[in-house]
Amino acid sequence: MVNVYDVLQERGFIEQATHEEEVRELLGKESVTFYIGFDPTADSLHVGHFLQMITMSHMQRAGHRPIVLLGGGTTMVGDPSGKTEMRKLLTQEQIQSNAEKFKVQFSKLIDFSDGKALMVDNADWLLGLNYISFLRDIGRHFSINRMLSAECYKGRLETGLTFLEFNYMVMQSYDFLELYKRYNCKMQMGGNDQWSNILGGVDLIRKVEGGSAYGLTFTLLTTSEGKKMGKTESGAIWLDPEKTPPYDFYQYWRNVDDRDVEKCLSLLTFLPMEEVRRLSSLKGAEINHAKEVLAYEVTKMVHGKEEADKAQAAAKALFAGGSDMEAVPTTEIPRSRVKDGIGILDLLIDVGLTSSKGEGRRLVQQGGLYLEEERVDDIELMLSEKNFTDGKLMIRKGKKVYHLVKLV
Repeated sequence: MVNVYDVLQERGFIEQATHEEEVRELLGKESVTFYIGFDPTADSLHVGHFLQMITMSHMQRAGHRPIVLLGGGTTMVGDPSGKTEMRKLLTQEQIQSNAEKFKVQFSKLIDFSDGKALMVDNADWLLGLNYISFLRDIGRHFSINRMLSAECYKGRLETGLTFLEFNYMVMQSYDFLELYKRYNCKMQMGGNDQWSNILGGVDLIRKVEGGSAYGLTFTLLTTSEGKKMGKTESGAIWLDPEKTPPYDFYQYWRNVDDRDVEKCLSLLTFLPMEEVRRLSSLKGAEINHAKEVLAYEVTKMVHGKEEADKAQAAAKALFAGGSDMEAVPTTEIPRSRVKDGIGILDLLIDVGLTSSKGEGRRLVQQGGLYLEEERVDDIELMLSEKNFTDGKLMIRKGKKVYHLVKLV
């Protein structure tokens, strides 16, 4: 049987491992319980989390047991990793509400039946800690000098690091220790920005329990230019269909840069690597087929086959001039709104394509707005019912963002 370490390595996941040979040997000879932590700082997971979910799925398919650790406790502190300022503090009620939504999204990729995977919340052990006892039993194992040299803290020393956030590494390390003791969890995995925190947990288990624990980090999902994927002008690409509609989600992957196709197919789908390499080697206009495969596969995993089929059909209809527009983002407005005419800048705000008249004005002046494929050059343009064919008007923003407006 193929070792999952080799699978992850071939597909480009692995960035660092605490003990590479030992980790590979361990994953090849026994079923390993491992965990990845997710702080519910928002009411949905996003594309960056999706990469970690795929990793967990690869591990589970190879016979290992994932623990999804929800950070009901750590979210109350906030991870300073990769942040230039302190995160917004959430209430316990907000955190728990977000965590419940995470559970639904994880179940699409991870099988939690019959104990094949676990979902636990670190609030169960963190919120009831006695501060003095925690300092004496756990805090004494951490060197301030070593912590300050960690990347997650170093970048914040000039802009300001609160004592609250300084506790985060200790808390995350304690999570690993608790999971080790409760579930024989031997490995923590996470994005490469979590390396210092993972090392803290491995070291704590060795000092407190005399046990062997391991850490593995994987690459962050970035473009060929080094920018984090999953960000657009309108914000993050979310897994919740209410926050990012399936069509917009599909279009995001359909429009990735040619140079990012192979990476995305390797990291975000389960296609065999032979097929990934074949698709990625397509040249010229044919690379669009690879992007369609990528968009369909990722959308199917996150939103289901039916939504993926609808998004694909809508995308093809737009580019081929077809009529299947069901999945294109749509806004209904009352006919009375256009009876006496409506300014183009007001309409853009009404349907959510711009947040202000200034933004709409710049869009028109830069030549980025189209009505039914005709470019809009006049920022004073007034629209009436006659501009709507059968009560419908297709708006295009830039090259990729389509929005259908319906009169009701």
